[in-house]
Amino acid sequence: MMLNDFDGLLHAAGQQTEPQRLLFVFARADLPESPTTDQHDRHATGQGGTLSPVLCVDKAPHEVTSFAGLAAESGNTGMNWDVLFVAAMDGRAGFAPSSDEAARPLQLMVNAINDGQISRFAAFDRDGNPIQFY
Repeated sequence: MMLNDFDGLLHAAGQQTEPQRLLFVFARADLPESPTTDQHDRHATGQGGTLSPVLCVDKAPHEVTSFAGLAAESGNTGMNWDVLFVAAMDGRAGFAPSSDEAARPLQLMVNAINDGQISRFAAFDRDGNPIQFY
């Protein structure tokens, strides 16, 4: 599914046959250890680098009113971030997954991002624009 914006993701979550739980991982773009001049230059223009998860949370879709609201809420933590990764969990038999049920998948998502396995997640920049990684 191609997303044009964060609101499209929220809309899609609400249209699923089973209720959803959204998983959010906020990551900071850093330079790798001992970066080259090229890596410094690319990082300065917002390209390249490593992604380090700094904050994660799960929410029901109705708890997220907009990207701006989610970004403002994340600002209350004092954690700086550059990329937001999003995944969704399907409910069962008409019931959405609980926050307790989301804990393990959320940790697996953090681990996947740490390992560079990000292609299965939706990603957004700080302005809520979708990001594609190549």
